[in-house]
Amino acid sequence: MAETSVTLDKKVPAFSCAATGGKRWKLSDAAGKKLVIYFYPRDNTSGCTKEGIAFRDLYSKFKKAGAIVVGVSPDSLESHEKFKANMEFPFDLLADEDRSVCELFDVYKEKSMYGRKYMGVERSTFLIDDRGVLRREWRKVRVPGHVEEVLEAVTAI
Repeated sequence: MAETSVTLDKKVPAFSCAATGGKRWKLSDAAGKKLVIYFYPRDNTSGCTKEGIAFRDLYSKFKKAGAIVVGVSPDSLESHEKFKANMEFPFDLLADEDRSVCELFDVYKEKSMYGRKYMGVERSTFLIDDRGVLRREWRKVRVPGHVEEVLEAVTAI
């Protein structure tokens, strides 16, 4: 039986998800490369847009460091396609509508806004090495400076 969630310094279980560009993205698509997978709550919201733009603006540096970047949220593929096109993201967005990938990475959590509790995606980023092993995780991410920190970690492994 597969692990219920990912663990630092362990191989990440295989997963796949619908992705922008009309394809099915699989973890094996990143084989031999470093993978930065970032989870965000919703397309076209201010924090999620800022985070995506930060990854976009540093994308060439991630690529130079041998890393693939993908963004994941439970939004629909149609929403992702528009978000990606509007923001000119050079990386794929994965539509995790059944939240199976979010649950694998344990980022679907109870959240609270204005005293109201609800379930949603906790902004988180994971760095997987070229052998598929989880090397770093950032949970409860604050956007300012985050992407630069991730890039630093990518270049260090």
